[in-house]
Amino acid sequence: MILVDSHCHLDYPELQKDFPGVLSRARAAGVETMLAIGTRLSTFENVRKIAEATPDVFCTVGVHPHEAANESAAVDALLAHAAHPKIVGIGETGLDYYYEKSPREPQRENFRAHMRAAHAAGLPLVIHTRDADADTAEMLDWGAHELPGLTGVLHCFTSSLELARHALGLGYFISISGIVTFKNAEDLRRTVREIPLERLLVETDSPYLAPVPMRGKPCEPSYVVHTARCVAGLKNVTVDELGRATTENFHRLFARVPRPAARAA
Repeated sequence: MILVDSHCHLDYPELQKDFPGVLSRARAAGVETMLAIGTRLSTFENVRKIAEATPDVFCTVGVHPHEAANESAAVDALLAHAAHPKIVGIGETGLDYYYEKSPREPQRENFRAHMRAAHAAGLPLVIHTRDADADTAEMLDWGAHELPGLTGVLHCFTSSLELARHALGLGYFISISGIVTFKNAEDLRRTVREIPLERLLVETDSPYLAPVPMRGKPCEPSYVVHTARCVAGLKNVTVDELGRATTENFHRLFARVPRPAARAA
C-alpha cells in the first residue's frame, strides 16, 4: 500500500516528542510522502527546517484563519518563502466561523492574499473552511474570476455536499480526514460517496482528529491508513486502489513534489 498524508502539523509538540518514531511508523504503514502545513509566518522556519531535513516531507507556507487577527499575510512575504524548492503550496488559509478566533474581515483579507500569492507562484492553495460555506464559495468564485487557473484543496472537509460540488466545479480537490470514521459523521460519508475518486485526497491533520480505532490518542501520519480504509469502503474500491488514486491526485495537484523514485535518484 502507498499513501500520502496530504495535511499534517509535524512541528507541533505532540509529534516532536518522538519525531523519529513518527516518521518510522509512517513509512512502515506505506506513507511515502507527508505534507507539513504552515499556520503562522512567525513560526514557519520550524516547519521549513523539518522539510529540509526529511526527504519524504514537504511543506506549505501560510497563516491559518485562527491567526488572522495576529498575522497579516502579505503577498510579497508569502512569495519570498514560496521560492524554496521544499515549499509546494500556499496555506493553510480560509475561513473559520465556528471558533471565530479572528474577526471575519481579517480572515477574508488574508484569504485573498493567499490566493494572489498562490496564483503568482503557480502553487495550489490549502483551504480551511468551517461554518463558512457561503463566504467560502464566494471567495472561490472571486478567485476563479480574478485569478484564472487557481486551484487547490479544501482540507479536512466537513462542509456541505453543495460546497463540495461548487469547489469541484472550479477545479478544486477535496481532502478527507479521520472525521469520516466518527460515529456521527454520516453526512460526511454521504458526501464522500459523491466525490469523484480522481478528486479525493486523504490526510490526518495530525496531531488532531485521530480516526477510529485510534480515538483518544495524538494523531500521527501513520494513522492515515485507517481513514483510507474507510474511504475505500465508501468508494467501493480496495485500499490499494484508493492509495494509488489519492497518491496520483496528490502529485497532480502538488506538482512540485518529486515522485519517490526521483528523490532517490
